[in-house]
Amino acid sequence: MAQIEVKQVKSSIGCKKDQIATLEALGLKKVRDVKVHEDNAVVRGMINKVVHLVELREV
Repeated sequence: MAQIEVKQVKSSIGCKKDQIATLEALGLKKVRDVKVHEDNAVVRGMINKVVHLVELREV
């Protein structure tokens, strides 16, 4: 199955609580953290919620 690499590029300071919780659920705690996830609808939905804070790259 395809995988995507998610990298946090902006700080979560000043974001809504649900966006901060989404970043934590993706495994991102601070700027420049990188995590690899399976490419599925659940992860894509989480990324869409915080798209302004992350970059993604297909692996």
